[in-house]
Amino acid sequence: MMISTQRIIYCINPTCDRPANSIEERICTNCQTPLIHRYLWATGTLAANILPETQVAKRYEVIQQQIWLDTQPGLPPETLQDLPQAVIPYLKLYQQQLHLPQVYGVAFFEDEDDILLLENVPIDATGNLYPIMTDAWEQATAVRQVYWLWQILQLWQPLAEQGVEQSLIIPDNLRMQGWCVRLLELHPTPADEKPSLYDLGKSWQSLIALAQPQIAQSLQKIVEQMCDRAVDLETITTQLNTLLLSAAAELPLSLQVAGATDIGTELTQNEDTCYPSTDEPYNPLMPRLSMVCDGIGGHQGGEVASQMAVQSLKLQIRALLAEVAEQTEPVAPKLLQEQLEASLRVVNNLISSRNDEQKRQGRERMATTLVMALQLPQRIATISGWTSDNAHELYLANIGDSRAYWITRNYCQLLTVDDDVAWREVRYGRSLYRQALQRQDATALTQALGTKDAESLRISVQRFIIDEEGLLLLCSDGLSDNDWVENSWQDFAIPVLAGEVSLAETVQNLINLANQKNGHDNTSVVLTLCRLSKEYLVPVTLLSPPEEIVEPETPEVEEPALTESAQALLDLDLTEEPTPPIPTPIKKSHRRKPLVNVGGLLAVLVGATTLGLFAWWLLNPQTFQQMCGKLPQPIQSACPQRQ
Repeated sequence: MMISTQRIIYCINPTCDRPANSIEERICTNCQTPLIHRYLWATGTLAANILPETQVAKRYEVIQQQIWLDTQPGLPPETLQDLPQAVIPYLKLYQQQLHLPQVYGVAFFEDEDDILLLENVPIDATGNLYPIMTDAWEQATAVRQVYWLWQILQLWQPLAEQGVEQSLIIPDNLRMQGWCVRLLELHPTPADEKPSLYDLGKSWQSLIALAQPQIAQSLQKIVEQMCDRAVDLETITTQLNTLLLSAAAELPLSLQVAGATDIGTELTQNEDTCYPSTDEPYNPLMPRLSMVCDGIGGHQGGEVASQMAVQSLKLQIRALLAEVAEQTEPVAPKLLQEQLEASLRVVNNLISSRNDEQKRQGRERMATTLVMALQLPQRIATISGWTSDNAHELYLANIGDSRAYWITRNYCQLLTVDDDVAWREVRYGRSLYRQALQRQDATALTQALGTKDAESLRISVQRFIIDEEGLLLLCSDGLSDNDWVENSWQDFAIPVLAGEVSLAETVQNLINLANQKNGHDNTSVVLTLCRLSKEYLVPVTLLSPPEEIVEPETPEVEEPALTESAQALLDLDLTEEPTPPIPTPIKKSHRRKPLVNVGGLLAVLVGATTLGLFAWWLLNPQTFQQMCGKLPQPIQSACPQRQ
C-alpha cells in the first residue's frame, strides 16, 4: 500500500498509446474511448481500516472507507484458485444480480487476511453508497414502501437456501437504488442463530411505524402475523402482494412503444426479429407487449426461428390477455410466471421439432434468443376503495443474450443475465465471473429457443411493478455488446424522458450508435416509455389506431424461401381484436376479495396456452402428440387432437 500522489485511471482500449488519464475524466483524452469507473466494495475489518487516498496493489484507489476504484479495469483482477466457502453463495445466487453483488477478485496481503472485492455493488457513478432503507423510507411513496418489503420477502427463500438470509436483517446492508433493493454484501448465518420470518418481521417494525398512512394499518397486520411463529412464507407473500397491487393500481399509467431492426453494416441478411417494429400496423397487443429475438442458424435458419418465436408468442399472449381480462380476482405472480414459461416451452418445441424434421444437427439447428416484456393489466381493488383496470405488473422473460434495461433520469439497470459460458461457470460454482471471461468461449450461448428439448431449458421470468417513470429497453447484442448501453444511456434517455426527442427517433439513434460502434451484427431495439403523470395519461389498451392504415411501400428484395410449415405459422392472422377493451376505473365501495382459486386459475392457464399448442400442431402434427404428452396434465387437455 502507498499514499496516492497522482490519481490516474487507465483507458481499456488496448491500442491506446497514452492510456493514463486523470481520475476525474470520463472519456480518454487520447483515443476518446469511454473510461470505466468500476467501484468495488472491499470486505472485512482490514479493508475498513485502510484510509482514503491510499493505493492498494498498485491498481486500487481507496475512495472512501471500503469503497475502492479499480484504476486498471482493462486487466483481469487477481483471483483465488481454490474458491473458499464464503464465495460460493455469491456464485449460486448469480440470477439475483439485480439485487446482489458478485465477487470481482482478491487483494492479497502478506501476513494478513486477503480482502475480497465485490462488484455490482450499490454505489453510484460518483463513488457514493446508495442510501440505506431506513434513511430513504419516510420519503418513499406508499407503493415503493410496500415494493421494497416485497423484494426482501422474495429474496428470503433463495438466500436461506445458501445460508445467508441474515443479510436481509442487517439495516446497513440494505441499500435503495430507486425502486430496487440492493445488498452490499452477503453475511453467513451462524448455524445456531438461524433467523426466521419472526426475526424479519421484528426488523420491519420500526419501519411500519413510519409507513405512509394509507398502508400503515395493513402492513402492521402483516408484521404481526410474521411475529406469530406459526405463519408460513406463502401466506405472508400473498398478503403483501395483494397490498402491493392495490397501492400500485392507484397510480396513473400510460405506455408508448417503438421498435426497429436493422441489418447492420457488415452482414447480408437480418436474422433479428422484433415486436413491434417500424411501421407496424396498429395491433391490440400494443403497447403492452414487446419482444426482441436474435436468430441463430444462418440462411433460412435464424430468421425463420426468430419470426416463428415472435408470431407464436403473439398468439399465446393475446389468449392470455383475453383470459386475464375475464378474471374478477388478481392472478398470483407465480402462476402467471408458470404460464409464460409454458408458452416459451411451446415455442421452443415448435422450432426444435422443425429442426428434427429437417434433420438439422449441432450448429446447423436453427434457434433464437428471446427477451420479452409484458405489461399485464389486472382489475384491482385499490386501497382507496375504487376498482382500477391495471395493476402495473411487468413480466420479463429472457433466454440467450438479448437484454432488458430499465433506465430513468438517474440510473441504468440491467435486468437480465446472459445465458453464456461465463455465467454457466459461475452457476456451477467453478469460477468467478471475471475469471470465466478470460475463456475463449466465454460469450458462447448455453441456451436458446429451439436447440434442444424444452425440458432442458432454464427459463427466467421476473415480475416487476412500474412505480416510476422510465424507459424499458429491449435489445439484441448488436447494441449491448461492448457495454454501449451502459456507456451511453444518459445521452439518449434523458432527452426522451424530458419530451425533447420522440421515441421513434430515439430508437433510430440507438440503431445508428450500434451500427457505428458494433456494426458487425444485426441490431434490434424496442423502447417502451412508461409515464406516471396524469398529464400523459391515456387508456393503455385503447391507444387509437391511425384513421387509415397505409401499408408502406417496400423495395423488392429477394426473400429466402420459408419452409411450408414455417410459412403456415407466419401467415396466421393476428390483427383481429381478441376481447372488448377493459373499462376505465369505476369507483366502488372497497371490498377485499380472496385470490382466484386454483381450479379457476388452471382454466386460465389452459385457455391461454391453447393457441400456442394449436400453432405447434400446425407446424408438426407428426411429433405433436408425443411432445404434448410431456406437458402438465391440465395443459394436455388443451392439445388439439388428430382426427
